[in-house]
Amino acid sequence: MSDGETPEKKKGFFSRLAAGLRRSSSGITESVTAVFTRKKLDAETLEALEDALIAADLGAPMAQKVTERLARDRFDREVTDEEIRTALAETIAETLLPLESPLEIGRETKPEIVLFVGVNGSGKTTTLGKIAAGMTRVGQSPLLVAGDTFRAAAVEQIAVWGERANAPVERRDLGADAAGLAFDAVQRATREGLDAVLIDTAGRLQNRTELMDELRKIVRVLGKVDETAPHKVILVLDGTVGSNAMSQAEAFLEAARVTGLIMTKLDGTAKGGALVQVAEKFALPIHAIGIGEGIDDLQPFDARAFARALAGLDEA
Repeated sequence: MSDGETPEKKKGFFSRLAAGLRRSSSGITESVTAVFTRKKLDAETLEALEDALIAADLGAPMAQKVTERLARDRFDREVTDEEIRTALAETIAETLLPLESPLEIGRETKPEIVLFVGVNGSGKTTTLGKIAAGMTRVGQSPLLVAGDTFRAAAVEQIAVWGERANAPVERRDLGADAAGLAFDAVQRATREGLDAVLIDTAGRLQNRTELMDELRKIVRVLGKVDETAPHKVILVLDGTVGSNAMSQAEAFLEAARVTGLIMTKLDGTAKGGALVQVAEKFALPIHAIGIGEGIDDLQPFDARAFARALAGLDEA
């Protein structure tokens, strides 16, 4: 996913990231500005700031870290809203830096079996397709698996991405057994010497017990092909759902041993802080973020760039 990234390309992505997160950063900026009408950092102001950051979907632990940092460095002193936002960006970056995890697939294990999970509408199928396209662009050979056998549209979407990525697709009739399909796909990839098996799954809502059981079945069946499989389980979260991302992450972690996270649709949402909240709680490696529909709008996660864009600051 990081092929050929130049400083100019990275700077261009920051500009789009900042633009995409503008609704989120504007909400935070407005909250900070409203709190600092008196300009002096006292106990009452710190409490109001903490409440404002929680309301901005950053979560209580992160809000507390920021206010504690400010109390230590700036208490009872004059402070500007930019200083507050800088402290916020630095605190978020420090928390998320250890979770930066560029996505490498098919470099060591072949075929590497990667399961994509998440609720319907999260951008999961599109994310899988973008990753496949990135792999074929650098000469790798993924097999796309249309594992959401409950929705004809999902099967067709995987087929379209297979054409775009110039990659083979494993699919079955609507309603076919998804676990059996995954099993057959892994055997095919092994026979054909492919680098990876990218498996889409049905968008299971965490309150649908029988569908989460189906996901567990896929994981069990893959373990019969290779006891170390699936090698990666990537949870794709929708950046517009805000704090609801927490319950989704918890449910999929229990059902499928999630190993990493991608958050999509960060463009135009006021709830971008939810990524901070999820990362803070579950310490999941963050592979990438998406800020649009284009292939290049899915980029490796950069903690410092994300933190500064979220806080409404220019690129460092």
